[in-house]
Amino acid sequence: MRIGEVAARAGVSVRALRYYEQQDLLHSCRNAGGQRRYPDGAVERVRLIQQLYSMGLTSRTIREVLRFAGPGVASPELLELLAEERERLDRQMTELRDARRRLHDCITEAHSHDGTRSLP
Repeated sequence: MRIGEVAARAGVSVRALRYYEQQDLLHSCRNAGGQRRYPDGAVERVRLIQQLYSMGLTSRTIREVLRFAGPGVASPELLELLAEERERLDRQMTELRDARRRLHDCITEAHSHDGTRSLP
């Protein structure tokens, strides 16, 4: 399948497919004319990659997840990896909530004065 066809069917840009190849998430081979050719299953793989990115996973982690991806029940290794990523996201969310609270406090403090006071 050609790159444009995979992109259209998966609902992504050609540029995204090239990026996935650079990140070693997707593989293609070249025909005699130098055009990329993707194997059967490429569209499903791209959709999975998109889903994993939407979960907040990094390319490095997605590479690891894809090693375990396949039909059937998820392996213990995959479940452990996904649990670690969930914990990482939990830490990030806590840090963001703390940063938002500090920003809110700063704004509230600035509004409580006549506006001549500088921000901390």
